[in-house]
Amino acid sequence: MTDVGSSVIARIKKQDSNFEVLVDCEKAIAFKAGESTLDEALVTNDIFKDIKKGEHASENLLETIFGTTDKNKVAEIIIKEGEIQLTTGYKGKLREQKRKQIINLIARNSVDPKTNLPHPPQRIENALDEIRVSINEFKSAEEQVQEIVNKIRGILPISYEIKMLAIKIPSQFSGQSYSILKKFGNLIKEDWLSDGSLLITVEVPAGLQNDLFDSLNNLTHGQIEVSEKEKT
Repeated sequence: MTDVGSSVIARIKKQDSNFEVLVDCEKAIAFKAGESTLDEALVTNDIFKDIKKGEHASENLLETIFGTTDKNKVAEIIIKEGEIQLTTGYKGKLREQKRKQIINLIARNSVDPKTNLPHPPQRIENALDEIRVSINEFKSAEEQVQEIVNKIRGILPISYEIKMLAIKIPSQFSGQSYSILKKFGNLIKEDWLSDGSLLITVEVPAGLQNDLFDSLNNLTHGQIEVSEKEKT
């Protein structure tokens, strides 16, 4: 078990009663994801109604609510189904992870409108540093990226765009084309046509569109047909 000095509270509410247990923040989150053990996550397996007041949950209450008095089983339910407090250090770690994800998203999905070439990740990172952009560790990178792109446009010419393309691929190249399509975009829909060819609808970052076309044309000897579709 973890030292109490680095502990946080994991809690759950059931039938109007609160149940709490002391855990290590990162190891409890890892246990919740199936990447750690309960013993590593727990500081103590004592089950509380209110840790700050030192109020323990009685065995009768545990039996009534959880159907068991086994504290380890109850602690597992609290961690896996409840909420885990986040330490300042862990929040910072999450922000840094989200920052890297956002930089990668912008690098993949944007171009410099003056050259029509992608911006290198380091250039995007420098722009984020310059405007001192704030990252929300609780929101996904996808939710934050458009607002951040709008902010860095003041110092970095940037066109952020994802295109929806319908690509027709001859039947003899359909199998090999999947790995290329998955490398450059997200497959949305596929249809087999009467002539045996494959019609793929794919979302492609604007900055990677030309690379996708080059790869598919090399594979098919220029036999692909492409049309742009409206995004819904």
